[in-house]
Amino acid sequence: MTFQYIDAFVTLATFRIENLVGFYTQFLGIEPTTYIPNIYAEFQLPSLKLGIFKPKQTHFSEFENPTKSKMSLCLQVSHLESAIAHLTALGYPPPGEIINASHGKEIYTYDPDGHRIILYQSKVG
Repeated sequence: MTFQYIDAFVTLATFRIENLVGFYTQFLGIEPTTYIPNIYAEFQLPSLKLGIFKPKQTHFSEFENPTKSKMSLCLQVSHLESAIAHLTALGYPPPGEIINASHGKEIYTYDPDGHRIILYQSKVG
């Protein structure tokens, strides 16, 4: 028997769910498509579904590890400087400088819980 993938999405665990949902609502400029206060929120982007959830108390130990996550949320933007200005206005300016990479330019930033966000603008042409 074979199977196929139906959908894929990224989820972020947080103990401060309302704070993170507020951040992503402002940052992405959209409301969650699914929202259960203090439990779960889901944002539908053009090519990605982003879920944010509060772990159940029985699973807290899985998410209390103080080491940083190796996961990055990568978002392609049409104008990197405008995205940086938007994050700065929200109170979360990227801590580093723009990096020129083979695929274009990018910058690393972090959401209120410390999840890494890579914003990048592809090279034109």
